Amino acid sequence: MIPVPTRTGVGLGTLIDVENGKSPQESAVTLTQMMHPEHANPLGNVHGGWILKLIDEAGGIAAARHARLPAVTAEIDTVSFREAVHVGNLVHVNAKLIRSWRTSMEAEVIVEAEDLLSGERRVTSVAYLVFVALDFNGKPTPVVPVIPETPEEKLKWEQADKRRQERLARREQERANLSLQH
Repeated sequence: MIPVPTRTGVGLGTLIDVENGKSPQESAVTLTQMMHPEHANPLGNVHGGWILKLIDEAGGIAAARHARLPAVTAEIDTVSFREAVHVGNLVHVNAKLIRSWRTSMEAEVIVEAEDLLSGERRVTSVAYLVFVALDFNGKPTPVVPVIPETPEEKLKWEQADKRRQERLARREQERANLSLQH
């Protein structure tokens, strides 16, 4: 088990700037939008590409809120479309940072669809995206750490590092495959 930084300063074997770190809640954002016919795919449900746009937008806002700098999408790690979103649903896109490294940050985005007549809300998508903070010259720049505070946040913080290791391994494999092709 990886030791997780906390506001009290328990770290990872490296110095964590807990004084300047931020909790996941400090980056949290919710975008809410009514789904209209122009958002529909040929099946009459909301197009997955439209939901993906909202996921990216909410994640980017959370990353910029954490860094207080511009943030760009570096990778969409995973997106699961669990249930269809219907025209007429109110969609809530909830994003927050769960981990940061030197210049990159991972956001978790959970999409809920709400039936306005019944009030029923259901999770329709879950996504993990990576953003990179940029300085005002467009270069990657360091960000403060995400400091998990609850047991759930600590678990997600640890899982984010596992996803990062998998991403880096995939990227290395892709480089190797590309060099074999050329």
